Amino acid sequence: MKSRGLPLPSIVALTILGAIVLGTLLGPELSPYDSELIDWEQLEQPPSLGHWFGTDVIGRDLFVRTMEGARVSFTIALLTTVISLSIGIPWGAVAGFLGGAIDQFMMRIVDGFYCLPGLLVVILLVVLFGQNQYVLFAGLGMISWLNIARIVRAQTMRLRYSPFIQAAKGLGASTTTIVVKHILPNMVGPIVVYSTLMIPGVILAESFISFLGLGIQEPNTSWGVLVADGTQTMESSPWILTFPSACLALTVWCLNTLGDTMRDHLDPTSGMRSGA
Repeated sequence: MKSRGLPLPSIVALTILGAIVLGTLLGPELSPYDSELIDWEQLEQPPSLGHWFGTDVIGRDLFVRTMEGARVSFTIALLTTVISLSIGIPWGAVAGFLGGAIDQFMMRIVDGFYCLPGLLVVILLVVLFGQNQYVLFAGLGMISWLNIARIVRAQTMRLRYSPFIQAAKGLGASTTTIVVKHILPNMVGPIVVYSTLMIPGVILAESFISFLGLGIQEPNTSWGVLVADGTQTMESSPWILTFPSACLALTVWCLNTLGDTMRDHLDPTSGMRSGA
């Protein structure tokens, strides 16, 4: 049987995302400019051969700052996703496998967190504990693990009465062994897909918080900080807003497109259900 290749939108998304990641990793290292180097002769200059994305209002190279901002945004998104998975996967697996009163108690806690306005909680933590990356990691992680916990719980409840699980119980396997060695490996697909779709959401959340001035602070930067700076000069110097916001929008689109493709590949019936 001939396997299907990637659809065209996914190929385009993979190409664009690869270019952005490559620029993020190598761009600042290969550029002759530093993110904090001020070119006093090129204040607020449009894109040119010397400054590919132009310069900001104080003469800093916008290309290097955009790539540096991408590093920060990607780092926050990846670490927040790791935190979310570290909490949500064991929480959902234990609740789904044990069931009964324990499941009800654990999921009521999840429902309680759902009642809280997530971004407002993060903003409150930033105000109380200071504006640094670690507070953002913790705050965004606290509001991002709820969905994965529900997904893992549902998958665990579907699997716990499967013949191979019953056989493992009959052989005397402990609850921990069954969950770690038999249940979790069978839900790698949904976890990977959800993780792919979680990353753009976290990037947008971090950008929004930084846009409000409550996230990453100077001399560090992120896409949210750059977009906030660009809105102040969007009429006189539109490139200061255009390039960071375009990178942010393209990255979110690429990750969402690739996540949808992975979901359709790992669960071919999902497209049928969504189109029903």
